[in-house]
Amino acid sequence: MSYDNVPEPSLVFNPKHYVCRKSSEPLVLDGRLDKSFWSQVPWTDDFVDIEGDLRPKPAKQTRVKMAWDDEYFYFGVELIEDEIWATLTERDSVIFYDNDFEIFIDPDGDTHQYYEFEINAFNTVWDLLLVKPYRDGGPPVNGWDINGLKTAVHIDGEINKPGAANRKWTLEVAMPWSALKECAKGGRPPGAGEYWRVNFSRVEWHTDIVNGQYVKRKNEQTGKPLPEENWVWSPMGIVNMHYPELWGLVWFSEGDHPIDTKLPQVEIAKWELRKLYYRQRKHYTEHGQFCDDLSALMSDDSWTVEPHLEATKGMFHISARLASGEQVHIREDSRVWVS
Repeated sequence: MSYDNVPEPSLVFNPKHYVCRKSSEPLVLDGRLDKSFWSQVPWTDDFVDIEGDLRPKPAKQTRVKMAWDDEYFYFGVELIEDEIWATLTERDSVIFYDNDFEIFIDPDGDTHQYYEFEINAFNTVWDLLLVKPYRDGGPPVNGWDINGLKTAVHIDGEINKPGAANRKWTLEVAMPWSALKECAKGGRPPGAGEYWRVNFSRVEWHTDIVNGQYVKRKNEQTGKPLPEENWVWSPMGIVNMHYPELWGLVWFSEGDHPIDTKLPQVEIAKWELRKLYYRQRKHYTEHGQFCDDLSALMSDDSWTVEPHLEATKGMFHISARLASGEQVHIREDSRVWVS
C-alpha cells in the first residue's frame, strides 16, 4: 500500500472546549432560539477562520449552543447573514455547494469512524459516516443516516430574495444517541464528566446578484467560482475539516457537578504522537518507506512523552506510556487508541 503526504497543521495545539449541560425540558424544534429551552444555555466562542490566526476573522458572526438529555444531543445555531439563499432540496446532496452549516462528531476520539452532518437554509441535510479520514483512504458511507434525526430552520428575512431585510438564519438539530452511540466507546452515549470530540464549520460562498438572483462570484480568468470561506469553532490550522484530532472537546455535565475542562494529559500525548504520524507520512512520500529513527522525527520540538517506535518499510507503531499508567498508541493510518 502507498501512503500520501499528510501536511502538518500550522497551529499551537489548543482545541476549544465547551460544557454541555443536561436539560430537563423537552425541545419542540422550530428553528428559533428565543425559547425557554435555550435561555440558560451558553454560546460557544464566535467562529474563526479555519486556518485560525493565519487569516482575518470572519466577516459574519456564527455561534452555537449545545445541550443534551437521555435521548438527544441538541444544537442551536445562529448564522448572521444578509444574503440568505439555498438551491439544494434533495437529502444527501453535496450540501456545501450551497452556503451551509456542518457538524462533525468523533465520539471516541480515535480519528476513525466519525460523523459528518450538513444543512442548508432550505433545511436540506446530508449525513454520512467516515470510516477513516480521506487522507487515510476514507471511505465515506453516504448511505448511513442518523435515524430519528430532527431538524428545523428559521429564516429571519427572506430566502433567495436579494434586497430583502435579511438578518440571519437559525437552526435546531436533535441527534438521537441511539444513532450516535454506534461509534462511541462501549457503544453507549456519553456520561456526565466525559467528553466527545466535536467541531462545526460554516461554508460561505462569495456571491453577486444577476437577474435578481444570487450567483456564485467567478474568477474572471478561470470562469470557476471563487473559493468559499470556511469558518469554524475550533481552528484547524489547515483548510481541511477531516483532521478529527484538531476538533474541540465537548464535556457533558449534569446538575451542579463541576467540570474541569483543562486539556487532559492523554489528549496532549495523542497530539504529540500525531505530530510523529505527520512526519512519518512525509518521510514515506519522500523515501518510499517509513523512518525507523525516532530522533530524526522528533527534531528540536519539546515533548512531554517518551515515544517508542516500531517501524517496517510499510508500517509503523508508535506508543508512549503516561504517568497514569495508560499507554497511547498510533499507527500509519492515523488511528489512535489508549490501553
